[in-house]
Amino acid sequence: MVEISDDDFERMLGEVFDALPDDMVRGLENVAISFEDQPIAQRPRLFGQYRGHPLTTRGVYGFGELPDRITLYKNNLEEHSADLDALRARIRITLVHEIGHYFGLDDARLRELGWA
Repeated sequence: MVEISDDDFERMLGEVFDALPDDMVRGLENVAISFEDQPIAQRPRLFGQYRGHPLTTRGVYGFGELPDRITLYKNNLEEHSADLDALRARIRITLVHEIGHYFGLDDARLRELGWA
């Protein structure tokens, strides 16, 4: 298990996001990316979660819409990472996975692509 400060986690998340290929993030619009600790009693334990309307299911989407959200769960990511390199890798996989949900990919397809 590795533990880092919220500031360091936010910095690492930003670095991971900035390093993603342009074709993966080019279409992201009105998406807030954040992190928090998942409450210990909440099940299932998740590394991340996408909340919103995937592009494939959107009808009219525009003015006044709240942003979709990608939330990474810092405590779960830290708990399953042996060191900072493992944490960085797990953040990347989780972020790519949740971005995939934004684009309408389900878990089966994400596994096929190696993003789950």
